[in-house]
Amino acid sequence: MNAREATQLGQCIAVLVETGNPEGAYGLLAPVLAERTPFPLLGRIGEAVGAGPLEAVNPFLEHIAAEKTEGGWVVIGSALGQQLGRDPAGAFTRSRTFVIAADVWYGADILGERVPGPALVSDFQPALTLLAPWREDASRWVRRTVGVAVHFWAKRSRGAAECAAQADTLLALLTPLIEERDTSALKGIGWGLKTIGRYYPDLLVAFLRQQLATKRPRKLLLRKATTYLDEASKEEILSLWR
Repeated sequence: MNAREATQLGQCIAVLVETGNPEGAYGLLAPVLAERTPFPLLGRIGEAVGAGPLEAVNPFLEHIAAEKTEGGWVVIGSALGQQLGRDPAGAFTRSRTFVIAADVWYGADILGERVPGPALVSDFQPALTLLAPWREDASRWVRRTVGVAVHFWAKRSRGAAECAAQADTLLALLTPLIEERDTSALKGIGWGLKTIGRYYPDLLVAFLRQQLATKRPRKLLLRKATTYLDEASKEEILSLWR
């Protein structure tokens, strides 16, 4: 399957969903999910499906989620990404629900990079408001997704000077999660810090100095966060951990 064929398949599935034939739609999708189809192709399918009416699409996404296939989360995340412009709050709510339903690290990462992450890039402040409550979520996977979303934003910023204030804001967003104890959640948080450190190392160093003055995060978090720092900065931060 190439990109054009994936888009065409997505459009065929979308027509079946919109015309009230979700079983037929899933019948077309299931063989693709059963194979190791590349994520970019699955994303094209999801984008075509997500462009349809919410009242038809969302139950179909639940149908996909019930099967718990890895590729299904890509289709779901890409479809929800298409809904951000029409229903951002709803897309966030549904994304959180599916992160919990996936109950696995790759589900959180796939959805984080396709819904809250892109939302931070395209409409920063509203997305920040919607994402902030996830820090206190009972689900470790939802807390992990906060870090994944920050990672996605930082990757797209590529260190642009005009984005430095937003990077600082995202570090503040992660502050309540610095002492996270759950390893699965912590790895996502560390991923977000690590990618900010790649593009805004001075901001990350200053942030970690401040945090370590009063908090004791797990050393695993610091090791991930300092991955891209120069050796002197890395040694300084790790020496502050005690």
